[in-house]
Amino acid sequence: MPSYRYILQHALTGQILSWDLPVTGVEFGPELNGPGAFRGVLEPRLTQLIAPDAGNTLLFAERDDQLMWGGIVWRAEPAGSRYPIEAAGFSSYLTRRRDLHGDLAGRGPYIGADPSNVIRDVWAYCQEQPDGNLGVKVDTVATQVSVGTSEQPYSTKAWEAPALAGVLRDMTALDQGPEFTERVAWADGLPQRRVTVGWPRLGTRRSDITFASGVNVVSAVPVLFDADTYAQVVVGLGAGEGSAKVRTTDAARNSRLRLEQVLDAPGEKSADRLAARVRTERAGRQRLGEVTEITVMDHPAAPIGSWQIGDDVRVTVHDQWGDWDGWCRITSWTLRPASDGGQETATLRLARPYTT
Repeated sequence: MPSYRYILQHALTGQILSWDLPVTGVEFGPELNGPGAFRGVLEPRLTQLIAPDAGNTLLFAERDDQLMWGGIVWRAEPAGSRYPIEAAGFSSYLTRRRDLHGDLAGRGPYIGADPSNVIRDVWAYCQEQPDGNLGVKVDTVATQVSVGTSEQPYSTKAWEAPALAGVLRDMTALDQGPEFTERVAWADGLPQRRVTVGWPRLGTRRSDITFASGVNVVSAVPVLFDADTYAQVVVGLGAGEGSAKVRTTDAARNSRLRLEQVLDAPGEKSADRLAARVRTERAGRQRLGEVTEITVMDHPAAPIGSWQIGDDVRVTVHDQWGDWDGWCRITSWTLRPASDGGQETATLRLARPYTT
């Protein structure tokens, strides 16, 4: 059975407050373009000795000597005979921090900027302010996407004091924009925290691991069949006005009733790039049936921790409604250690696979 350990660290000094916090009922995990979460219950008799200082304490979860998750304790208060703890990943800190100088202290306004660099600037600005350094390292990658134009620069105003998390959301919400997730690892005997930015995607298609009912899938939500987003015909509308608008159509026949969707890309000036995007969109929409969540156990077919945020994985579901088999993308996962004679499980939230 895997061994778990939960570690408390002072957010500013880095002092380890507890190497083995006694919590039960634990569940935790990361997510795509977000902080992920941790929940657990501290033994009430120990709270006076090692009660986490909410908003000032970091919490890490370790499985068999490997750090699996880290974040900030935001809530720790008694509820009857229980003492629940709630934490969120490091990017949750950006919801509590503001741009008080405007344009991230002169790093902007941004004109034709790489959104990956803006994400890096957000963290640099956040952590250069007094008592604001979480020690988060940001791994970025160059993209082929830009934010801001000479007519409309991307700018944040000091008098509006926008949340730094909002700037992060703006970058990941860009059409074909970058993605990020959080990772933790041991470095020189202390927990190291990183934000990893990926483009054009995080993760990869995994042929080395699989998830299947009767093998390692403990339960799954019913397969969703929804034709609202289905289409064999996608019309792409790019830049321009009227008859000068860049326009392309990608269609396929498959002995089903014709359904159409529009891909609106007003900033796309290249007909070739628009055509490639429309092909990708059509391929993604021409897929009926979707599995949005599975709960799995540790198994050689896909050991716990073998997958990453953003990975495309093969999923086979057998239930009373029939059989379904296809590729899905992992957008978040929640790990639940074994307790009270139960088994260790992980719940994976899934989306349609990444298409190129």
